[in-house]
Amino acid sequence: MESRYQMKTRSWIVNLAAALTLFPTGCALTKAQSAANSDSQKAQITIVYDAFGKPSAMEKDWGFAALIEYGGKRILFDTGDNPDILARNVKAKNVDLSKLDFVVMSHRHGDHMGGMSYLLSVNPRVKIYAPKENFGVYGSSLPSKFYRKDVSLPPEQRYYDGAPPEIMNFGSAWPNANFELIDKTTEVEPGIHLIALVSDKPTTLELKELSLGIDTPDGMVIVVGCAHPGIDKIVDAATAINKHIHLIAGGFHLVVAKDPDIEKIATALRDTYRVDYVAPGHCTGEPTFAALKKAFGEHYLYAGLGTTLALGSTPQSMAEAGPRIAQAMDEDDLRGYRALLAKSDDDEPALLARNEE
Repeated sequence: MESRYQMKTRSWIVNLAAALTLFPTGCALTKAQSAANSDSQKAQITIVYDAFGKPSAMEKDWGFAALIEYGGKRILFDTGDNPDILARNVKAKNVDLSKLDFVVMSHRHGDHMGGMSYLLSVNPRVKIYAPKENFGVYGSSLPSKFYRKDVSLPPEQRYYDGAPPEIMNFGSAWPNANFELIDKTTEVEPGIHLIALVSDKPTTLELKELSLGIDTPDGMVIVVGCAHPGIDKIVDAATAINKHIHLIAGGFHLVVAKDPDIEKIATALRDTYRVDYVAPGHCTGEPTFAALKKAFGEHYLYAGLGTTLALGSTPQSMAEAGPRIAQAMDEDDLRGYRALLAKSDDDEPALLARNEE
């Protein structure tokens, strides 16, 4: 004999089933809304291009690209070095680059923009933010008053016959792409900032670079490409927007740095800027991985190829082989990383060879 609780439960189930049969369209709509809500609630960074990571269908290569999903936005940050590898990696990770809100190109080096042709083949008119340079690969413009004029010359010896346009526009390597060039720190969406800085380092002097800063309830999340201007300077600029830096992910550009310089940066990030978590990759460098792991302990997040960094008050690192938190690279990672570094066409290998002489 059924208890009163069992009868009430059975009655509730029957009534619910009857209600659902009356509203099939509404039910389907609810499922669609649920899926949309799920996408809008995603808060994660997925590494789709890098030189180290656990064994998977993804291919390791020197370069960097990451998909950031936050606040209902899908942002591709850089495109890696090789379009074919980018294509294979995003497909292996089920990342659809035709569905992006915008793209950020951190700087002009090949290992960050080499996959552009694949991106444009699947999403030809996506908005692409890139650093503005006087004569940049992403296009540029200058006022014609930048050059000196000599009115004594005949028209055939003068630029534009002596009547140049007020603004001279210069082409890009991708003339049909939808570039928007950024020359100062800009909020491109509510709470989403592009931090624009210029390198003063001898090997990358005057190189302009964009970093991505996202305001979250837990503090600012910063994604960096190569941090040529200096990871400390990028973080310092970010604190002008939000003093609480929650997480930094990407390349810290310390791959050829000496130990004292590495220790100085690690200490500054932890003690001066009080960064909550670091998830270094790409050109950060092996000794720097180890130093940051030592400095941050459990607040160091593994960020190899295929890793998804779940954002939140306590970020989680989910690598291809399963959760992997607060770990540096293992020996397989290191061997692959070194091999790819040796054949990179960026400035790091030349500097590395010079440092080892």
